[in-house]
Amino acid sequence: MPTSDCLAVVLAAGEGTRMRSALPKVLHKVGGRPLLDHVIATVRAAGADRLAVVIGAGADQVRAHLAATAPDASLHVQAERRGTAHAALAARAAFADPAPAAHVLILFGDTPLVRPQTVRALRDRMDAGADLVVLGFEASDPTGYGRLVTDGDRLVRIVEEKEADAATRAIRLSNSGIMGIRGALLPDLLESIGNANAKGEFYLTDAAEIAAGRGLVTAVVTGPEAEFVGINDRAQLAAAEALFQARARAAAMAGGATLTAPETVFLSHDTVLGRDVTVEPNVVFAPGVTVGDGAEIRAFSHLEGATVAPGAIVGPYARLRPGAKVGPGAHIGNFVEIKNATIAEGAKINHLSYIGDASVGARTNVGAGTITCNYDGVFKHATVIGAGVFVGSQTTLVAPVTVGDGAFTAAGSVITEDVPADAMAFGRARQAVKPGAGKAKREALLARKAGKG
Repeated sequence: MPTSDCLAVVLAAGEGTRMRSALPKVLHKVGGRPLLDHVIATVRAAGADRLAVVIGAGADQVRAHLAATAPDASLHVQAERRGTAHAALAARAAFADPAPAAHVLILFGDTPLVRPQTVRALRDRMDAGADLVVLGFEASDPTGYGRLVTDGDRLVRIVEEKEADAATRAIRLSNSGIMGIRGALLPDLLESIGNANAKGEFYLTDAAEIAAGRGLVTAVVTGPEAEFVGINDRAQLAAAEALFQARARAAAMAGGATLTAPETVFLSHDTVLGRDVTVEPNVVFAPGVTVGDGAEIRAFSHLEGATVAPGAIVGPYARLRPGAKVGPGAHIGNFVEIKNATIAEGAKINHLSYIGDASVGARTNVGAGTITCNYDGVFKHATVIGAGVFVGSQTTLVAPVTVGDGAFTAAGSVITEDVPADAMAFGRARQAVKPGAGKAKREALLARKAGKG
């Protein structure tokens, strides 16, 4: 593809009232990523080097979100909702800043599943000489979609279903709403849509018929129907999530991971699974997870913001929270929670433990019921456990504290001071045994119970 200036205009001004949410529609998530961020990532991957986002009046949450995630984007406010062409015109300042872009792509912030290669195909067609290109798809059921009326390879017009006659409604080639227009032509085309309909709205789809009428080169590029799913309510959000998950699972398995029950595994947009990784049923990967080759993620585990090294085993019923780093061959077992902690090679934390704000050395064994007390109500503190340590069951490590290499802690200990290397620490009261006291206690309780009868 020739290198050329490409401006992407993302229309994100819809109110999304059918979502019934305090959150703007485009900030709802699919695959752990806001809808708007999916679209922005797609256009960047497709070669857009300039980005304009059209937001609605008062869309402060979207504005704040973009300031953090896409600070290079120019923001443009559509003060009144008068249709898609009106929304695109709100970004007119971006069309000529600093000069007209060779390509202008117009997309919608609530259509998250479009792939970069599909958008690149649209750009390729423009590079081949088209002035206006629309992304379309062959709909299994075109009911409700605008139809793309063509004459050979030429797009003649886009007809909304409510305005279509029977012959036009029989057309299955449907409009995705995504359009590419040569930058030098765009302002005049949009301005020419000035004849508003009865509702005072200006349809971007009218640009196709205007361009064709002027003898410009108009064309259609098609993609899979599933890529063009738009989202207006919670049910459509769930449907898009299902499509995303099916795509992500297929990609993971094609890359060499085994998902033993793929329909029960949930992945995020940035989940990375290495070759020969095995994922058992009912595992959730929230954003920010990388799993190395040959690792096992056992059933009913939840991972977020975590790194699992090759050959490690996590779960079943484990939780890795942000900052968890599990080393090669390490074992994180059932009902173990790891947060902001590094677990070194070959270490084992197999049962009912919480390790937070800590480091655990190589080949260390952490016994059942061990916890790090890392929070004093105001500040977090670190626990350092060296290599080859044996941490006895039910040990409580009160941070900040260090346990040296090769040390032992006795079961049931509360460790509040540093333990030197190769030492053994006891942090519990001495056991006292009173012969016969148990029998006397039991008899007293039984007598008390009988007296109440």
